[in-house]
Amino acid sequence: MKNFLVKTIANAGALAVAVWILDKITLTGDSTGKEIGTLLLVALIFGLVNFLVKPIVKVLTFPLFILTLGLITLVINALMLLLTSWLADKLDLSFHVEGFWTAVLGGLIISVVSWALNVVLPDKD
Repeated sequence: MKNFLVKTIANAGALAVAVWILDKITLTGDSTGKEIGTLLLVALIFGLVNFLVKPIVKVLTFPLFILTLGLITLVINALMLLLTSWLADKLDLSFHVEGFWTAVLGGLIISVVSWALNVVLPDKD
């Protein structure tokens, strides 16, 4: 359970950095507390999408993974971020990613920041 909490906090931090750096990834709220709550809910959705959908997509795109020497991972990460944005919209959360190329850059930022946070934060259960 502790590992799940740590990964969710790392995802929330990575999403916050992407929102801070990129103008076309937006997170709005009435107050700071509401924004943090929305960010944590979006991080949960992002974690679920990465846990449930991403492995299936990776298996289906395995030939492209070999052909592009792994660069297809950037596209897969972007699609997971766009799916998270779509689900957040359906759940009436104020998180939006505008456009595919923004999602590619956002996915790259989230991957790097999440990796760095997972190195720093403890991961034992």
